[in-house]
Amino acid sequence: MATFTALTTLPGKQQAEALGDALETLDPTPTGVGVFELEDGSGLWEVGAYFEGAPDRAGLVLLAAMHGARDFVISELPETDWVAKVRRELSPVTAGRFFVYGSHDADKVPAEAEPLLIEASMAFGTGHHGTTQGCLRALDALVASGVTARSVLDLGCGTAVLAMGAARIWPDARILASDIDPVAIEVAEVNTTANGLSDQVACLVAEGLDHPTLQQAAPYDLIFANILKGPLIALAGGLTETLRRGGNVILSGILNEQADEVCAHYIEAGNSLVSRTEIGDWTTLMLCKKS
Repeated sequence: MATFTALTTLPGKQQAEALGDALETLDPTPTGVGVFELEDGSGLWEVGAYFEGAPDRAGLVLLAAMHGARDFVISELPETDWVAKVRRELSPVTAGRFFVYGSHDADKVPAEAEPLLIEASMAFGTGHHGTTQGCLRALDALVASGVTARSVLDLGCGTAVLAMGAARIWPDARILASDIDPVAIEVAEVNTTANGLSDQVACLVAEGLDHPTLQQAAPYDLIFANILKGPLIALAGGLTETLRRGGNVILSGILNEQADEVCAHYIEAGNSLVSRTEIGDWTTLMLCKKS
């Protein structure tokens, strides 16, 4: 049976989430619905749905009109073995001392590297994106400077690759990996188990810092936040407050043209800039909380 996608955009998180919920009422029901903020600084949100078989086009037109969205763009997807495709196209990534790979490339792990296994079927956060690479390189530089962290938070962890990188370096540290998406946490738990790090990394569902476990573990020596500009700015005060004095925060998910604005908010909150790295269109910032 053919697979179809239906995609649209509209301004505002609340409107987008309402449309996402409404898509679940269609018949035939979509097999998956996603709501994401676009990373281009436009302020728009994308709402998409997958269908096994042709969707109800009239119903999609009606829902778009009711929620103030653009007309859905409906596409039929070619039959593709996506896992096999990812395995062919995603080669291992080296970021400083870290080597991110899939199990199909286990024979390529260098003896001197810190290995991080991320399966191809869990392709987001594999290390190929400039944001993940930037964070791993920043962690590598932090370790090279002699820093030791005892308490680490990977906020918006996705696959938990950053939390696992910290666990490889600091086996005695308390490391938490949180994400707003329960599916991401399921993926993170699979990855920590596959890497033998489940005893070192605790994964939990949380929106921002709104979870008692995250609050009780503060202050942190190191926080990763590889998310988006908007949430990073909103969390500037909270993240800084949960850092110990002299602690570091590594930020990414930032387009190059957004970096100055994000950096300014964290400096205003009481941090100083340590490093700024651009990889492609993406910037990674590392800051230190002032003593």
